[in-house]
Amino acid sequence: MSKSRYMPLFEVFVRSKRGLDHKHVGSLHAEDAQQALEYARDVYTRRGEGASIWVVKSSDIVASQESEAQDFYDPMDDKPYRHATHYVLPREVDNM
Repeated sequence: MSKSRYMPLFEVFVRSKRGLDHKHVGSLHAEDAQQALEYARDVYTRRGEGASIWVVKSSDIVASQESEAQDFYDPMDDKPYRHATHYVLPREVDNM
């Protein structure tokens, strides 16, 4: 068996430039978070396309399931105040 089967799996997120969101770009095996960060740098930002990298152990991620979406997400039909259409925006704000 290869050594990677015993190392934790990390998810890698890269922010391409300041002010943008981090995007999931892939996964890798590493012994620890520092090694995962270095591997991620070498694998996912070889051409200098990253401004910031996050690595997260896959086992630490908790996610909702698509099959449970109907029950998980609270319907907003009975909460009209949550809809942005009920708020008046200033003229200076034109990109929302």
